[in-house]
Amino acid sequence: MAKTAAELEARIAELEAENRALRERDTAVIVDGAAGDGAGSGAGEASARTRGRWRAPVSAVLVVLGIVLAPVALIGGWARLELVDTDRFVQTFGPLADDPAVQAYLVDQVTTVIDEQVDIDGLTASVFDGIRSLDLPPRAQDALGLLEGPAAAGLHSLVERVVGQVVASETFADVWNQALRISHTQFVAAVQGDPDAALELSGDGTVSVQLGPIVEAAKQRLIDQGVGFASAIPTIDRSIEILQADSLALVRTVYTLAVAVGFWLPFVSIALMVGGVLIARRRTTALVWTAGGFALAMLTLGAGIGIGQSFFIATVSPSIMPSDAAEALYEQLVELMRGSIAALFLLGLLVALFAWFSGPYRPATAVRGAATSAFDGLRSAGDRHGVGTGRFGEWLDRWRVGAYVLIAVVAAAVVLFTRPITIGLVVWTVVLALVALLLVQVLRRPAPQPAEVAPAG
Repeated sequence: MAKTAAELEARIAELEAENRALRERDTAVIVDGAAGDGAGSGAGEASARTRGRWRAPVSAVLVVLGIVLAPVALIGGWARLELVDTDRFVQTFGPLADDPAVQAYLVDQVTTVIDEQVDIDGLTASVFDGIRSLDLPPRAQDALGLLEGPAAAGLHSLVERVVGQVVASETFADVWNQALRISHTQFVAAVQGDPDAALELSGDGTVSVQLGPIVEAAKQRLIDQGVGFASAIPTIDRSIEILQADSLALVRTVYTLAVAVGFWLPFVSIALMVGGVLIARRRTTALVWTAGGFALAMLTLGAGIGIGQSFFIATVSPSIMPSDAAEALYEQLVELMRGSIAALFLLGLLVALFAWFSGPYRPATAVRGAATSAFDGLRSAGDRHGVGTGRFGEWLDRWRVGAYVLIAVVAAAVVLFTRPITIGLVVWTVVLALVALLLVQVLRRPAPQPAEVAPAG
């Protein structure tokens, strides 16, 4: 029997009333549950924030300590190389043999030493006195008197010219390196308290270079040129000052500290910075600030070295050496450190830049999205043309994070354990690491996602 329109309308009204009741009941349940969940999650978040409050200050302290220690670690490592390694010392100061200011200073010092050891004026006077004893005519006697002064001056000039030839010769570099090696070996023996050391450091902590090998080379050159009195030049145990500390105790203290901490301090600084980043709640942001602070520390150290040049020249000139020679010495002394500072400054900037691009910042996200689209398109184009990587690509995609970590660890190890650190080392390490990362992106193949089954009906 067909239902009337009135019955149908009544049935519809009944169903609508039941639906309203059900909706109101469901809404009440959802609101109550949300209130309970909100209270619980709020309490959980508050508890988590309370437990994690220590992370930010501890992270900041570790990062600041690591950044502050970074310049000290660089100087300590450099000092250790120069004070302990004789070959490094010779490599640092060896190029000074070709510097005109240093050559002029050495010529002056060696000539002075020879003049002190050989009485050229006395020898010349003895020769002329012997000639006068030959009962020469008065006019000849007068002529001898006029020639004696120029003869002595000529011999002085001859010695200076020969010494200049020795210093300017191609073989002088070997002589200079020999002098440096002897000086450094004796210096190390002296600061270590070796009783058999040929060199005893003076109480004022002076560091000197031996002149003996240079004098011997000049002596042999004079003998080869037929200068008879050159054989009278004795073995010289003289030196020229290049550095001076306030006391011998300070020299030995610096040496001991450099040997003890010069190798480990860089790793301590790095460990502090890495620990600070790992503890931080926002690690990407912490890495950006840490790398930027490290670069700023290197920039400050570089500026300090530039300012220190004026103080160094004022300290050693003119009491120890001329200002131009002091400037050449300082430039050679800090050349290796300047290269390391520039390289580490560049490294800090690059790490900060990479960390920023990997962070949640809007420009970085846009760049990463564009790069992802580009690599997806490149992989798709390769697959369409039959240039795929198959199972290897799928395996590489599963382990891509491990590949990224491996590349980063290898690059960091190269920079950490290669000495000296140079700009070329940093640049090539970064370039090769980027090439490796690009290869991973090009070769990996994400596994195909299972197709979604459309609902029936």
